This record gives sequence, structure tokens and C-alpha cells, in this order.
Amino acid sequence: MEQCDYVRRLLEAYRVTPGTCGVVRRTDRVLAAQLHQRGVSIEAVENALVLAAARRLIRPAGAAPLGTIRSLAYFSPVIEEVLQLQVGQEYFQHLRQKLQRAVSAR
Repeated sequence: MEQCDYVRRLLEAYRVTPGTCGVVRRTDRVLAAQLHQRGVSIEAVENALVLAAARRLIRPAGAAPLGTIRSLAYFSPVIEEVLQLQVGQEYFQHLRQKLQRAVSAR
């Protein structure tokens, strides 16, 4: 995938991820380009966005609300975690479904 397509797809996924402010900044574009240069697959980044969003949304009922995510850099540790995970794509598909249900219920 060309860098411009990768960056566009990644930033759109970030922009629509639950819990983010929905705004893309220059630093987000730089990080997206760096991830492309490192050879991080777009699927790994999308999986990290889903994992982090699910962790933030699927919490105990009385838990205090979390602040809005304002930078793609917030997801950097989760991207690194996903790169190390030994789970199948089915796990992330399951998380996507749980995330959709959680968002719909709010």
C-alpha cells in the first residue's frame, strides 16, 4: 500500500474510533507515516484502535468517565502490544462486535 493511502486509511480509522475527538493533527499524520515506514500493517493498527477503544468503553458501570483521546500517539503502546500478540483475527472481530454493541447502547 502506498504511504498516502496508508496514512489516509489509518487516520480515518483513528478519527472514527470511539473515544477520540475526531480531529486529525499534523503530529498524527507524522506518526502514521512513521508507522508505514516501519512496515506496521494497517490491520495491526486498526486492531490496536479496536482493542484500546473496547478497553475504554467496556468498563464497570460505576467507573468514572475517561477523557477524550486527542492524539494518535495515545495508541502507540497498544499498537506495540498488538504486534506482540499471538491471537487470531477472530479475536479482533469479536472485539469489533462488542464495541459496536457498546457504542449502540450508549
